[in-house]
Amino acid sequence: MDAIAIRHNDEIIDLQTAKELGVEGEGIELDNAPEALDVLRHSTAHLMAQAIKSLYPEAKFYVGPVVKEGFYYDFKVDSEIGVGDLKKIEKQMLFFAKKKHEIEKYEITMDEAKEKFANDHLKLSVMERIPSETVSIYKQGEFEDLCRGPHLPSTKYIRYFKLLKLAGAYLGGDSKNEMLTRIYGIAFADKESLKAHMTMLQEAEKRDHRKIGKEMKLFTFREEVGAGFPIWLPAGGRLRARLEGLLFKAHRKRGYEPVRGPEMLKADLWKVSGHYQNYGENMYFTSIDDVEFGVKPMNCVGHIKVYEDELHSYKDLPLKYFEYGVVHRHEMTGALHGLFRVREFTQDDAHIFCTVDQIEEQIIEVVDFVDKIMTTFGFEYKMMVSTKPEKAVGDADVWEKSEQALFNAMKANNLDYEIDEGGGAFYGPKIDIKITDAIGREWQCGTIQLDNNLPERFKLEYNGADNEKIQPVMIHRAILGSFERFIGILTEHYAGEFPMFIAPTQVAIVPIAETHNAYAKEIADKLIDLGADSEIFDKNESLNKRIRTAEKGRVPMIIVIGDEEVQANTVAIRDRRTREQSNSSLDDFLSMIQTKINEVNF
Repeated sequence: MDAIAIRHNDEIIDLQTAKELGVEGEGIELDNAPEALDVLRHSTAHLMAQAIKSLYPEAKFYVGPVVKEGFYYDFKVDSEIGVGDLKKIEKQMLFFAKKKHEIEKYEITMDEAKEKFANDHLKLSVMERIPSETVSIYKQGEFEDLCRGPHLPSTKYIRYFKLLKLAGAYLGGDSKNEMLTRIYGIAFADKESLKAHMTMLQEAEKRDHRKIGKEMKLFTFREEVGAGFPIWLPAGGRLRARLEGLLFKAHRKRGYEPVRGPEMLKADLWKVSGHYQNYGENMYFTSIDDVEFGVKPMNCVGHIKVYEDELHSYKDLPLKYFEYGVVHRHEMTGALHGLFRVREFTQDDAHIFCTVDQIEEQIIEVVDFVDKIMTTFGFEYKMMVSTKPEKAVGDADVWEKSEQALFNAMKANNLDYEIDEGGGAFYGPKIDIKITDAIGREWQCGTIQLDNNLPERFKLEYNGADNEKIQPVMIHRAILGSFERFIGILTEHYAGEFPMFIAPTQVAIVPIAETHNAYAKEIADKLIDLGADSEIFDKNESLNKRIRTAEKGRVPMIIVIGDEEVQANTVAIRDRRTREQSNSSLDDFLSMIQTKINEVNF
């Protein structure tokens, strides 16, 4: 198969650019490898724009990048475009693909580009973000657009694609700007992969945590409260509490101490940490008595203040602090998505202060912790070591030593990992834990971040064996990432069918008549004593309707009680998971529930 692009010096460039530069490299063929898909999807985005331009000649285009979910294009038209128009656009895309237009690149100066697109405010806005004195333009047929590439050599390679959805998007992601139309799409190198992806999307739609969360009454969002601020309903609160309780016990067993920092700290502290300068656009600030405060986007500074509360010796290390820390981050309105992207969330955050010699053992212990949690929930996972990004603080030598420490720990213990060049946090390299759910989607959750920068900024120290002052290493660690996002992932992973040990309602108690309510309450109280949650379905409705309501709420265990059960101190059990029915003494039933909810031990 012919190459569609080449890899040269770790960079992917299209064939025309390679020819113009006179460079050679490893050929990239059209397949479903990530690099090939990026080129294919980028070119498919341009094909979509070409089709839109032909159907809506007044259309003006902003940007059309490749994203994790495929690609999209932001544009503006005078006409109203609806979901029903996507098929029409797809048909036009196929028409242009069959014409086998060559995709050609040419360069002009920035001044020439501004003159060329003088009547296109979207293109002028794009050029404001380009620092170079020249810009590249890619052309296919009558369509052309600003783009840095790389692209396919021809539209003939674009055959298997699908336009997925239509949405609104603010110009540049800023809610103060005008609203544009955004169309998302996907493309693959072969028909089978496209079909498999569409099947997965159909299943994902059924599992959408926003839909299931509403059905199970886990959480809600209210416009008058504010976008990105979830409200947890009783069932969701119980689910969270179960997860928090399991993790609390697991942390204590591993030597972590619970702490809590304030949700606002003086802005001066955020300046010392570097967040003010490097992360300030994502923070919220307020003033109290003419003093500026920053609402915390992370818990690390609060934990540093815990460390500073007393002097430490090398014999005290490692010190491990954990907190279910509520944090706030300013996310763009267009990026908000259910529990997956919110403005307020709670991290299962921990910080480890240790010596350099303890780094490896601490990382291995955290990875073991991750393994126990993820395998319990049925996730497969992989680890990604992320290195220094362009926007970084700290000494280059410190960065190099920190990265090497992570690699040494992984290699010394035969742990499989991938490398994400430039994907580290601004203060240090990290290990990201990426999990795969029940329908094959990948999610980034846990993270382990090595940090020599904050201890240096805050002048943290401990007394060494010879009473010398030594700077500790700080390890940032979160396993779930945030309770909000992880619960959203769990909801879709299980399609709402949570296992008994974290189910928001573990037992549904259905009394046949009002005379059985006292026995129902007695059972509910005994379940609470065991640490299990139940709900009594005693509304003035038919028995079958109450049972159906419990089943719709995805309650794993349903018990029906009538005269016979009250007299014999028994229960009639319907196991919703196995679809089996049985009878049991109350004592045996309670013993079985206790076993089920205590079977998990992180």
